[in-house]
Amino acid sequence: MNETAASNENYLYDRVVSRISRLIEQGTLRPGDRVPSIRKLSSNDGVSVSTVLQAYLVLESKGLIEAKPQSGFYVRPRRDLPAEPKPSQPPPTVTRVGVSQLVSQIIGAARNPQMINFGAATPSTDLLPVKRLNRILAMLAHRYDAVGINYDFPPGYEPLRRQIAKRSLEWGCSLTSADLVTTNGAMEAINLCIRAVAKPGDIIAIESPMFYGTLQVIESLGMKAVEIPMHPRDGIILDAVESAIKRHRIKACVISSNFSNPLGSCMPDKNKRELVELLSRREIPLIEDDIYGDLCFGPLRPKVTKAYDKAGLVLLCSSFSKTIAPGYRVGWAAPGQFRTRVESLKFMSSMGTATLPQMAITEFLESGGYDRHLRRMKKSFADQMQLVTAGISQFFPKGTKVTRPLGGFLLWVELPQSVDSLKLHEMALREKISIAPGPAFSAKQRYRNFIRLNCGQVKADNVERGLAALGRLIAKLRSSK
Repeated sequence: MNETAASNENYLYDRVVSRISRLIEQGTLRPGDRVPSIRKLSSNDGVSVSTVLQAYLVLESKGLIEAKPQSGFYVRPRRDLPAEPKPSQPPPTVTRVGVSQLVSQIIGAARNPQMINFGAATPSTDLLPVKRLNRILAMLAHRYDAVGINYDFPPGYEPLRRQIAKRSLEWGCSLTSADLVTTNGAMEAINLCIRAVAKPGDIIAIESPMFYGTLQVIESLGMKAVEIPMHPRDGIILDAVESAIKRHRIKACVISSNFSNPLGSCMPDKNKRELVELLSRREIPLIEDDIYGDLCFGPLRPKVTKAYDKAGLVLLCSSFSKTIAPGYRVGWAAPGQFRTRVESLKFMSSMGTATLPQMAITEFLESGGYDRHLRRMKKSFADQMQLVTAGISQFFPKGTKVTRPLGGFLLWVELPQSVDSLKLHEMALREKISIAPGPAFSAKQRYRNFIRLNCGQVKADNVERGLAALGRLIAKLRSSK
């Protein structure tokens, strides 16, 4: 699909979502009313059936409508959704990063199978193509004998890089296999890319809040950070980026433009283009983590900032850890003009990525199973976000605020100011519940009254029981003040 057609479909899809939302808000469509059938709305409005269907799926993910088997879509009973957090406001100062000890506790809890896992951002194994991958591995071992146990040196398994390059068209890019380097997950990709463009003591501009794994990389490399404010829906605030560039000698910028961790924000295309242009004018590399990009609930996968890169200054990183197989540790980078440097660092760091997992994922992609798998997974995550948001409304104190992502499987929750999320984290662990406390997502451990919740699990009884217990612990913390 070319850019004009994609833009037009996005417009039509947004128009359907806005129109039905407005009819519900105005009371024209009331709880229990049947919304126009997909075919009828498609015919009346002159849009495709797929556009209407995807618009309805997004309305369903927002909790406005629900599907009934053999009957259609209906307006859901109204629930008062929690308000969204306001944009973050970290001070624009240079700081050293210190999160490793706290992150170790979060990861340690994730290894305990008895925990209700709201902490680590991992999808349920029930949603992963386990049986299919096991069959593929057995077939590969039989067909190729010793190939899978040989080294696969950088830039990595060429058939896999070719499959990734094909999929890049959906992100607004035209990559070739030669543009890509396979890695041991997205974390190694980010690590290699940061090392390729900066050295110890350099200043890195980062989103705030930001994924603690990336913060750990910056910390381990002896670099400093400037935290940039984030909007809960639209991502990094461009005026703040420009201000930081004028104030400090920024060596690189690290972001997640699509369904960021922990906010779940997704930058509008206009903002992505402007960010790339802003940084390119000053020859500042942009490292983009797109690990959640494939988990969009809408009709079109969002573009990456790499789509607007004309100078090779955007280093795009991702992996299959959130969608196919976390344990395979298969990721990749498209490092632009820094490809040779990243390849060299990859060889010095780990020599190569395991061959057999790369081959298995290649076979899965070639079979056409990935897109079918994604549709099922995204529907489950959208349902889980509704379930967790409803549980927060029911069990958490009044005034709690929650993000409303349109992709991924994470929620960023702002608790009342009196609630210390670090204390809540400790109390929850004793109840066999893991959460990710807000300070883990800041270079200077800000966001003391925030938590991130993983919605990637699928056992509804565990989810409700865990949220009810967290609500009781929060009430206990507030009463002790």
